[in-house]
Amino acid sequence: MTLEKLPTYIVGFDHVANGGLPKGRVTLLSGTAGSAKTVFACNFLAQGVRHGETGVFITFEESPEDIRRNMRGFGWDIAQWEAENKWAFVDASHVPDSQIVVGSYDFGALLARIEYTVRRLDAKRLVIDSLSAIFSQFTDHGIVRTELFRVVTALKRMGVTALVTSERDSEYGAVARHGVEEFVADNVIILRNVLEDEKRRRTVEILKFRGTSHQKGAFPFTVTPEYGVVVVPLSAIELKQKSSDLRITSGNAELDQMCGGGFFRDSIILVSGATGTGKTLVATSFLAGGVTQGERCVLLAFEESREQLFRNAIGWGIDFPRMEAAGRLRVISEYPEISSLEDHLLRIKAEINDYRPTRVAIDSLSALERVGTQRAFREFVIGLTSFIKHQEIAGLFTATTPNLLGGTSITEAHISTITDAIILLRYVEYYGEMRRGLTVLKMRGSLHDKDIREFTIDGRGMHIGKPFRNVSGILSGQFSYRDKSELDRLTGLFQDDSPNLASS
Repeated sequence: MTLEKLPTYIVGFDHVANGGLPKGRVTLLSGTAGSAKTVFACNFLAQGVRHGETGVFITFEESPEDIRRNMRGFGWDIAQWEAENKWAFVDASHVPDSQIVVGSYDFGALLARIEYTVRRLDAKRLVIDSLSAIFSQFTDHGIVRTELFRVVTALKRMGVTALVTSERDSEYGAVARHGVEEFVADNVIILRNVLEDEKRRRTVEILKFRGTSHQKGAFPFTVTPEYGVVVVPLSAIELKQKSSDLRITSGNAELDQMCGGGFFRDSIILVSGATGTGKTLVATSFLAGGVTQGERCVLLAFEESREQLFRNAIGWGIDFPRMEAAGRLRVISEYPEISSLEDHLLRIKAEINDYRPTRVAIDSLSALERVGTQRAFREFVIGLTSFIKHQEIAGLFTATTPNLLGGTSITEAHISTITDAIILLRYVEYYGEMRRGLTVLKMRGSLHDKDIREFTIDGRGMHIGKPFRNVSGILSGQFSYRDKSELDRLTGLFQDDSPNLASS
């Protein structure tokens, strides 16, 4: 028989939990100080109240008044819910500071209070926060184990789905401080707040669900004023998006021709190049091409201010202010360091859901890359590209290569496999003069031009010209040149030999 699950309604978590917490069972929620255990637990009860399920909160640490005040910032009016008999506290926070023996603390009386409150509210959800606060008073871990079994047995008898919090001493060590809690709970969830490369990253991991399935691994989450805990299950995203055969313009006629007629409607395009090669211009032209076709477009800029972007666009003959005034363009500019990658992803999704664009440009991914770890960044890009594709939106991302001439980008290596098209912009040192080159490196599902073409930039934007024919090593930065007369001689040799090769 399949074990029934109770949806938590915590954003993203039920996807990771394959439907929610096992119903009628006890789940241990363990984490270090500051890992958002109490917020997660309150969120579990608050979402239950909003979906018609009453809850009981047993607190061994903070007073009920402190919890009411701290959670008010999430829009959870606990006092109002208490008045409506939808939420109730059992205050067990007044415990002596010195270590005591079990016999001097009446667990029977406490369990009776809990059971009475559960019956009075007909509660379906229950939280205990936290076991560590009370069991730290006991020196005998054998007694701790016995009392834990007693508490868990009583909760199961009441028929509630319970979430019990516990402290950890480190992010990667014993599941709980006393080393016994995980053995008496049917399910274990770990919250982490890890410092990696001077960057904090919150994750949630379901260590075990007894008798039922769940997603494996650690998933990032964030805490927002609007929703509380928001789990971002980036690694659990499935490839179910549709594909479109419809072509759209890149905003540049020559580039459209190089791409075999333009980009596909749901393409993810990566534009990579060194600083100053014209990446922002390609993104600007991409958006302008959409506005010209009557589309709604969004530019998310993480390196330049709105004023600078508008000035540069006008310098290329593109009137961003007029497009924005007409309601066809939305430009959002902010420093990437103001938020985590998870928060940025949620913000981008919210903007897209609100504005409903058909094109999105992000300038640049390299700026966002420095905010998180390599894994966090890759998962951010996977989550973003998946969301954009499901919305059938064309997305264009820019990325900066570290080398001025040639070289590859770390960003390219991370996300090249999940993009549909890659356009490389390169500087070309040509007999003492710096020129610019462009090539379509990848165009998934379409024929495309393989040449590396020279392009220029003026007051009317980008102009793509003829291929470089007498220089090689452009992509690697190891240039070599041949005189035109030498090229003609080699070409003539192959042309002269070709009849003989054919006849043989």
